[in-house]
Order: sequence, then structure tokens, then C-alpha cells
Amino acid sequence: MAKKLIIKSFPNIKKAGQRNFNLKPLTRKANLNISDELSTWAKGKSFCLFTSGCQANVRDSEIIVAYLTRLGLNQITDPYKADLVLFNTCAIRENAEKKIYGEIGQLKQSAKDNPNKIIGICGCMAQEEKPMRFIKEHFPYVNLVFGTHNIDSIYSLLDSCIKDEARIFDVTSNQGEVVENLPSSRFDKTKAFVNIMYGCDNFCTYCIVPYTRGRMRSRSIDEILKEVNDLISLGYKEVTLIGQNVNAYGYDLKDPNSSFDKLLEAVAQTNIPRIRFTTSHPAYFKEEVFQVMAKYSNIMPSLHLPLQSGSDTILKRMNRHYDKKQYLDLVDLLRKYIPDVYLTTDIIVGFPNESDCDFEDTLDVVRKVNYDNAYTFIFSPRDGTPAYYMEDKITPKEKSIRFDKLKQLIDQQATISASKQVNQIVEVLFDTVSKKDKTMISGYSRHNRLVHVKGDESLIGQIRKVKIIESRTYSLIGELLDD
Repeated sequence: MAKKLIIKSFPNIKKAGQRNFNLKPLTRKANLNISDELSTWAKGKSFCLFTSGCQANVRDSEIIVAYLTRLGLNQITDPYKADLVLFNTCAIRENAEKKIYGEIGQLKQSAKDNPNKIIGICGCMAQEEKPMRFIKEHFPYVNLVFGTHNIDSIYSLLDSCIKDEARIFDVTSNQGEVVENLPSSRFDKTKAFVNIMYGCDNFCTYCIVPYTRGRMRSRSIDEILKEVNDLISLGYKEVTLIGQNVNAYGYDLKDPNSSFDKLLEAVAQTNIPRIRFTTSHPAYFKEEVFQVMAKYSNIMPSLHLPLQSGSDTILKRMNRHYDKKQYLDLVDLLRKYIPDVYLTTDIIVGFPNESDCDFEDTLDVVRKVNYDNAYTFIFSPRDGTPAYYMEDKITPKEKSIRFDKLKQLIDQQATISASKQVNQIVEVLFDTVSKKDKTMISGYSRHNRLVHVKGDESLIGQIRKVKIIESRTYSLIGELLDD
């Protein structure tokens, strides 16, 4: 018999995307209450969690895992054996949705064999109305859906699934809170992501994030510093401050002492060995941020500065709030303070009706900036964003040709940049065994370059000096030096 459907709240993309610049974010403590019934249900049971998407999704999964292990569930990797299977989803590209549909489809027989199995969807895709209606109608065995704003409701939602033997859809769209005191199960014991803000108020015309993550909400500096200091006490060597638009931090707090440069300096003064941050928006940078980066040696000399397009026409249609000259001037200012900065970017090829001249403007910026690396994408229309409805006369073949031309230029620049590292001595924080060669240990230099050396797992968690002996386009080979 089909389970009854209980819709507590359903995604509403228009509601989710509303701006409200006049309200300061509300802060509350996380809900950690476990009912007796839920505690009894969890005994001897297991869960499996799949994560896709950006650093924000990874951080959310760390919180979800902590909630579930705190409940007493055992984490396993086999979704067919797990009593609870959760997909923490991404919504940036349509292919991400199609992949999730395929993975859910593979669990149909498992759900049939175990009628008490809970299969759930959470994350950014859950905040979109269209895919959730598709899930509701085509995957009746998906019986738990929640979004990015109510992760700390997971206990009560599981309670409802079990008690009511129902399908529970609860995707909050009216978000304005910052939830503190969340449990956490860090996936890495050396490096950690630290949220400094959530959401975004920019509404770039191609981007779904303001609709899935909501309006900008900044955490307080005190709460951020508490989290960083807790990580230091646990032996962490590096934190990455994350948010959809980190250098807009504090705009919503309406407090002159809560700005990104002041936060960055405060984190540097904790003396944690390494600090990074991502992602930045060119329109929000102030010179003070570069001054702080140059002042503190534990702020790593690397920056991700999304360009998206080098054409003023396209940038305006993207609603990016800067032009080509302003971007190039910003790069010059950055290199004034940090001449050896490792600079990366994002670039979209084939935005609706991008002309040959528009694309040449992008190539011009790439040549002038000379990036160390870049993440390049062919435009992917997202339903619900303004760009989805824009007329587009560019053929897929034209987009593919442009993409290949851009990638070739980026690869050339990256190869030359990497070759300059040969015979240099760099400091590397080792964090993993190489995926391709188990005799190699991998880590990142201060400039965020991937470095491999011969060694064993005892290196993981150490910062060691390495001499670079070989370069590849996007990685380096080195040999350990005696300390």
C-alpha cells in the first residue's frame, strides 16, 4: 500500500528568491532533541549519505552525519543495505539532477524489498519546485525531503516518517536565520571548512544559488572565531572560510566592525597556520582585504576571483556589477600587494547570444591576467533563473569550439606557470594518499598547488618543506627536505 504524503512545506522558487535587505539575520541554537521513539528506532540501524556539489554541500553533509551518528546510526557505504539513504544534492547544472534521478532509480528494488527503508533528498535540488514535483510523482519510494534551511529539523522529520509511516516533504523557503551550535563530524582531520555566511543577494542571471540558498546571512565574528579556535584545539592546520560571496560578509549585519577585512584579520590573529577563503565576488573587494592578506603570513597567497566573461555586454546581462576594466584594475591592485599570488577564476562560455567579439574580450582578459588555473564551463540554463528565458542563437558546435579554444589557452598558461616552480622550495600541508599512486602522498603548497611526494601516511597532517623536481600542468612532483 502506498504511503500517505504529508507536505509540511514545499519549495517555492519565487518566495525563496525574495530579497530583504532591511532585516538583520536572526540567530538561534540548533534543535538537538531526540524523542524516545526515534532513539528506539535507530538501534542497530545504518545510514548511507551521498554528497554532490560545492564546499557548502560538503559542510552540510558533515553536519548531517553528526546528527545521524549522534542518533546512534552506523554509517556505511552500501545504499542497498542501509536503513536510511540520503542524497545531499546540487542544483547548479541540469546534469546533476539527471544523475540523482538515475541513482534514486537504482534503489527501487531495494525500497520494495524493505518497505521500512527511508530514502531521502536534501540540499539545493530540494529547494527547486520543478524537480521536487518530479520526485513526488515519479519516485513514490522517496519518503523524506528537506532543504538547505532546515537541516536541524532532521530528527523531527525522521520522527514523522516513522510514526506516521508517511512521505514527508518539508522544504522551508522563508529563510532568514543563522543556526548555531550545530553538531559536526569533520570529514578531514587536517583541514576544515568554516561557514562565515550563507546565501547570496546578487542574483546573477544564470545562477540558481539565491533561490536554493536564500538571501545573504552573515554569522557573527564571535561565533566564527569560536569555531576556528575549537578547530585549533583539535589540531587542525588549515581553515577555509566559505560562503557564496565571502567578501560581502557583514553587509547584512549593519555593523562597521563586521566587515570581511576585519573578520579575516581576526581569524589570522588566532595563529592557525593556514587560512584560505572562497568564493569571492569582484564587485565587493576593498583594498583593505588585500592589505590584510599581505600583512599576515598565515593567510595563503592564493585567490579565486571569478571572471565569468570579459565582455562588458555579457557581464551586464549576467548582472555581475563590474566591467572588464574594473576587473583588470582589481587584479593589478591585488598583485601590487601580493605579487606572487596564485590566481584562479571561473569562466562561462556561450552565454545566450555571446558574439565572437564578446568571446574575444574574454580571451583578451585571460591573456592579460595570465591565470594559474581556471574552471571553464559551457553555459547551462537553469530553470527559474532569468538567463533560462533569454533568446540564444549560438549553436552547440560554436560553443564547443569556443570552449576548446579557451581551455587550450588556460592549459598553456597553467603549464608555463607550473614549470616555473621546478627547483623551488615550497611548504606543503599533506592531507591524503595519492589516488593514482599509493606510494605517493599529496598535499597543497601555500599557493594552493597540488604537490605529490614519495612517502607514507605518517606525513598526513604535517607541513613540510619540499623541493619541486618536476612539473605537470595542474600538479607538481617534489622530494621531501630534512627539516
